[in-house]
Amino acid sequence: MKANPAHQIVLLDIADIDRRIARVEHARTHPAQGDRINALSAQRQGQLRELTELSGARDDVRTELKRLESDVTLAVQRRDRDASRLAATQNAKDAVALEQEIASLGRRISDLEDAELELMARLEEADAAVAAQQALIDETVAEGTRLTAEAKGLIAAATTEGAQLARDRAALVDSVSPSLMAEYERRAGRTAGAALLRRATCEGCRMVLSGTDLNTIRQAPADEVVSCPECGCILIRTEESGLGGTAAAAD
Repeated sequence: MKANPAHQIVLLDIADIDRRIARVEHARTHPAQGDRINALSAQRQGQLRELTELSGARDDVRTELKRLESDVTLAVQRRDRDASRLAATQNAKDAVALEQEIASLGRRISDLEDAELELMARLEEADAAVAAQQALIDETVAEGTRLTAEAKGLIAAATTEGAQLARDRAALVDSVSPSLMAEYERRAGRTAGAALLRRATCEGCRMVLSGTDLNTIRQAPADEVVSCPECGCILIRTEESGLGGTAAAAD
């Protein structure tokens, strides 16, 4: 294939822009914060499940405490009622029975109040556990929010840079013959597309060409499109190529 040597050199700039576009696109679709954000999301889900369990346990304690408070209230009301009846009775047998029931109710009230105190201590611990878990969630959310904002900033910057690179590329493509550009695009799908031959080395695959390959390239006319025998990209020849007195690319 034949192509203007000057057009061939432009392929180096296009290849460079394509590499930059690829990097920018990767930065846009895979921001550096992405893995950590995903990890925080999973961590938050686990923390929320733990919070649900802790909140459920706390609610159970609250329910039990309310039941005990109700039992204490009923027992106190019954004791007070028996005390009133005791004060009003004239029957010795009834008085003895009431005294015994009042004593029994006193013991029950005491037991219930002890149980209340124990549940109040458990409730305090449960409240502290819920608060601590919520604090962990708040930290996770705060970090996730911060990293998400950073990622959005990087994505926006990458999007802007990508758009500018696309415009720069379009301008360069317009300066290259369509046939040469088509050949570059065909090769770019599996290689660097185009690379400089510098000191007998293909900068696309970093392979040093053999003497035989260099002689073949050295003998090729300046407008001949030559390829790297290793990776197949278009080799651009300049004074840096190390071909000696060759018909290197020129205007």
